[in-house]
Amino acid sequence: MKQRTKAFALRVIKLVNTASNDFVGRQVCDQLLRSGTSVVANHRSACRAKSKANFINKLGIIEEEADESALWIELMSESRVVSHRKVEKLLDEANQIAAMMVASRKSLGRPVNQKSRF
Repeated sequence: MKQRTKAFALRVIKLVNTASNDFVGRQVCDQLLRSGTSVVANHRSACRAKSKANFINKLGIIEEEADESALWIELMSESRVVSHRKVEKLLDEANQIAAMMVASRKSLGRPVNQKSRF
């Protein structure tokens, strides 16, 4: 997982470097860069957790950051900052990472918040 989250962050960095450089492109890319690189940073932090509760909390943060990354990737595609073809695999990876964190938290016996109905 350590290598996978790092590879995800590197793919985000490469995408951001090739995306549209107009105002909207820069703003969305900045948000994606923050959330995408946060995935690996928080995973490394989770690996050094001082307690089970701290570890579970970090997994929740990774889940949130991966899900946020998926949102920014979707917005980049739908606003045509980049083509959907260019980001579809990265979007899938963001969703897979988020799902793995949910599964990990469940297996550790910690309830996972349900999606909001709003």
